[in-house]
Amino acid sequence: MPFKNRAFWIFALIGLALDQVTKYWIVQSFELGQSVPLWEGVFHLTFVTNKGAAFSLFSGGVWWLRWLSLIVSLALMALAVFGPKMAKWEEAGYGFILSGALGNGLDRFLAGEVVDFLDFRLIRFPVFNLADVFINVGIICLLISLFVTPKRPNGNGEESIS
Repeated sequence: MPFKNRAFWIFALIGLALDQVTKYWIVQSFELGQSVPLWEGVFHLTFVTNKGAAFSLFSGGVWWLRWLSLIVSLALMALAVFGPKMAKWEEAGYGFILSGALGNGLDRFLAGEVVDFLDFRLIRFPVFNLADVFINVGIICLLISLFVTPKRPNGNGEESIS
């Protein structure tokens, strides 16, 4: 049996690697709280940590968030291994979501907090990281998959739109 849902794993691994490398670079290169403007007043790199969820919700350092990340990650991996062959947009979507869940989950398990550094000040958006971006990109991919109809082989070996 050929390796099923290959793109899922590729998106997940590349996303996880990018997330972890950028967080490592920030931790090694910045002091906590340090901010470097890339475009003054619009976009800065600002090293902060977050013990809660997105947008600092539940910022009291809730222990269950690490377990939620683990459960979501395991469920997505099980879907890719034991579930059906996914359409490409689904593979991308679930792969990106896995990379984000694993990236922030690793932070929570290893350090008890998540490293954030992307700071869009023009719209006063909370500081976030690539894992957060990948989760949102994954959701967009899954929404796109709802409107894209994959081609499937029909009974006589030709592709048809279903």
